[in-house]
Amino acid sequence: MEGLDKLLANKRHSSKTSDPNLNGSLQPQPSPSANWFSSKSSKKISMSSVTSIIDGLKRLYIQKLKPLEVTYRFNDFVSPLLTNSDFDAKPMVMLLGQYSTGKTTFIKHLLRTSYPGAHIGPEPTTDRFVVVMSGVDDRSIPGNTVAVQADMPFSGLTTFGTAFLSKFECSQMPHSLLEHITLVDTPGVLSGEKQRTQRAYDFTGVTSWFAAKCDLILLLFDPHKLDISDEFKRVITSLRGHDDKIRVVLNKADQVDTQQLMRVYGALMWSLGKVLNTPEVVRVYIGSFNDKPVNESAFGPLGKELFEKEQDDLLSDLKDIPKKACDLRINEFVKRARAAKIHAYIISHLRKEMPAMMGKAKTQQKLIDNLAEEFGKVQKEFHLPPGDFPNVEHFKEILSGYSFDKFEKLKPKMIQVVDDMLGYDIPDLLKNFRNPYD
Repeated sequence: MEGLDKLLANKRHSSKTSDPNLNGSLQPQPSPSANWFSSKSSKKISMSSVTSIIDGLKRLYIQKLKPLEVTYRFNDFVSPLLTNSDFDAKPMVMLLGQYSTGKTTFIKHLLRTSYPGAHIGPEPTTDRFVVVMSGVDDRSIPGNTVAVQADMPFSGLTTFGTAFLSKFECSQMPHSLLEHITLVDTPGVLSGEKQRTQRAYDFTGVTSWFAAKCDLILLLFDPHKLDISDEFKRVITSLRGHDDKIRVVLNKADQVDTQQLMRVYGALMWSLGKVLNTPEVVRVYIGSFNDKPVNESAFGPLGKELFEKEQDDLLSDLKDIPKKACDLRINEFVKRARAAKIHAYIISHLRKEMPAMMGKAKTQQKLIDNLAEEFGKVQKEFHLPPGDFPNVEHFKEILSGYSFDKFEKLKPKMIQVVDDMLGYDIPDLLKNFRNPYD
């Protein structure tokens, strides 16, 4: 961690002294885009009013992607509609893991101080989702208040209800690191099935929502807690589509000796291989991320050197996040546009299969029961990759509350607008505005 504060101070100094035209920080700024989300004349916004890549993405979303999402109810099925604050938000890092694997301690180690409302202990202590952000002074803001604040990107969490919002809070504190990234601390994933049923909200759904917003996801493991519980498996499965963001951290590694660590590492890779279902090897950082000195008696100087190198690697990953923020925003935007297109094809296909007069209820139930086959038909008709389709069971659950004959028919012009945006507008945007962090 040596030199982190100095590096961040240098970054701030360089950004202040650089040309303001090239400084495209993701901070909210007074700009023409501030009124786009509420303005009725948003369709008339021209490229000349765009001042950065982020402003350009806002314009493209309002003009070209949002109409498609609204028409085919993308916000009800996949993800809430984006707001101004979603584009302006700082990059986020989420920590996931079973209880007592060192998630809160990891944040304390990064900040070199405890955040407001942090509790650390061997038992399951963090019982809520905590967003640690930069602020003027130390304070905790309750979840219901955070969800309605227009300058925070958490309004989409209202869909999970008051039961979740009472288990969600925002901790603000003045800190140089938090000026660049936001950290998300999560409750420990439970191991027992009976404990899981006591949660009053959809834990997997919430983690999936945060995963879509986050720029990096750290899965923390403990040498003494390598088993992946049913709930943890569900959580990792819900991260499908965000594999590029996932990093695995084997924490508290100095609590075992060299031979045991070798066996623990092998067992961890074996466990992950059964859950992640990818041929690629996931990156695992080994270390002890707390404020205590490394236990050299178990490893000797070589072990200490290994931990320091691993810690530096993980730290450099974290330092690169603000630099990559612009690229990640574009990446997520393109991913969302493709998901919205596929969603439109599915919804319009289900509408097309409905009869004009008799037997609507029977046909609808048959379509829901054979949804996997219907997905296959859509895939063949429009030549779409099968991996881009949503989870069948999850889609069935939501569909059961809708009447298919109320869905919109396919509007090829809308699809063409989104295709043109992906093919021409976004490349032009990247050509006109350089990455502000280069």
